[in-house]
Parts: sequence; C-alpha cells; structure tokens
Amino acid sequence: QVQLVESGGGLVQPGGSLRLSCAASRSIASINYMGWYRQAPGKERDLVARISSTGGTIYADSVKGRFIISRDNTKNTIHLQMNSLKSEDTAVYYCRVLDGLRIYWGQGTQVTVSS
Repeated sequence: QVQLVESGGGLVQPGGSLRLSCAASRSIASINYMGWYRQAPGKERDLVARISSTGGTIYADSVKGRFIISRDNTKNTIHLQMNSLKSEDTAVYYCRVLDGLRIYWGQGTQVTVSS
C-alpha cells in the first residue's frame, strides 16, 4: 500500500504561483505513474498532470505552459509547480498513484485563486 499526503495549497491572487507536494509513505522509484487531479465544485475530477517513472509527462490542455510536474525519487515526493494561476484553477487538488493495478489517492489540498 501507499499513503499519500498532499501539501502546499492555499489562497493566491490571479497571476500568482503555488507549489503542491505529495509525499508517499514508501519508495516511489518503482511506481510507473504518479499524477495530480483536481475537482472543482459541481464538476468531475479531472487529470491535471501525470509523470511516469522515466520522467515522461502529460498535461491537461488548460494548464500547458503554466504548470510543471516533477518527481523526486530520493524523497518519495512529487511536486506540481503552478504559475500564472487563474480563477478557473480553483479546485481541490488530489495526488494519485497507479502502482501496478492499484490506485491510491491522497486526501486533497484546496487551491483557491481569487483577488
């Protein structure tokens, strides 16, 4: 099993930046895919960004050029650097891990973009 703990959310003004972190309870070196999803009120949970064990990344069109996902296998952590934030980025952000056939989720961290 893998326990995931997100951190770094908060309130930020439009155009600002935040860095989310997701710490895993064990080594992530063998985990193929780790990613960030988000869910706004009344909407479905959608993929924001994903990173593979080899460093390959994919992003939702809405965040390309603004968000950067990274992983640090030495610290069992992934990050999501979010720049040029917009009000539509407001959501609860969840860390997700696909380990073999098992999916694990973190508890989520709130990101609110507002002036």
